[in-house]
Amino acid sequence: MLVGIHQPHYLPWLRYVEKIARSDVFIVLDDVDYEKGGHQNRNRIKTAHGALQLTVPVRRSLQRPIPEIEIDVRSRWQEKHRTALEQSYRQASYWERYWPALAGIWEREWSHLAELNRAMLEALLPLFGITTPVVYSSTIPVRGQSTRRLAELCRAVGGDAYLSGANAVDTYLDDGVLREAGIRLVRQEWEAPVYRQLYPRAGFVPDLSVLDLLMNEGPRSLEILLAAGGATYLDEAPRSRIAAPGTG
Repeated sequence: MLVGIHQPHYLPWLRYVEKIARSDVFIVLDDVDYEKGGHQNRNRIKTAHGALQLTVPVRRSLQRPIPEIEIDVRSRWQEKHRTALEQSYRQASYWERYWPALAGIWEREWSHLAELNRAMLEALLPLFGITTPVVYSSTIPVRGQSTRRLAELCRAVGGDAYLSGANAVDTYLDDGVLREAGIRLVRQEWEAPVYRQLYPRAGFVPDLSVLDLLMNEGPRSLEILLAAGGATYLDEAPRSRIAAPGTG
């Protein structure tokens, strides 16, 4: 069983959702420290002038676990983000089909970032037709740090393989720890797909939020994601690519 693990994202980007679709089980790593400057509270959309980053403002974020990160409710960020999304995608082919299922996210008051990101993920995955079970690390009582904890999380949900981003494989993952735990290491292969976008004069902009793909390509979105990605078992020769479960 292939397990993907990643911290929660706001307006998750393409490779994040591709990893979920390719996993048998996906674990949201929601009880580690917040990463300032990452994608936990921000991502990019496309406007007539090119990419625009939307950021959820947070309070007192340094060296605090994600569940404790509070949203700065004084900022009126929901109104700004909703307006930006409406202006950018109202003319997209699938706006009317998908926006009603998402609009409530920006109409509700949120106190904590973790709650917002969970609601975002729960709203988005069904629109892509992704049925991969999603669990949260805060509900899994395992010990260990770094790679050892990842291995124990995999084992806790019945996994025997861990799907990792290429950067982690090349930098901080300890594959020896995974092998000791009986977990095979699988690398996510990814190349940003080219698809229809609004505003051709602004040029094609890769690696945006998945909302850009969904609003422009609709039911083809998951097919486009999976065609752009893949997964390689690193202990096999020749390397083998695997199909994606959990796509409904």
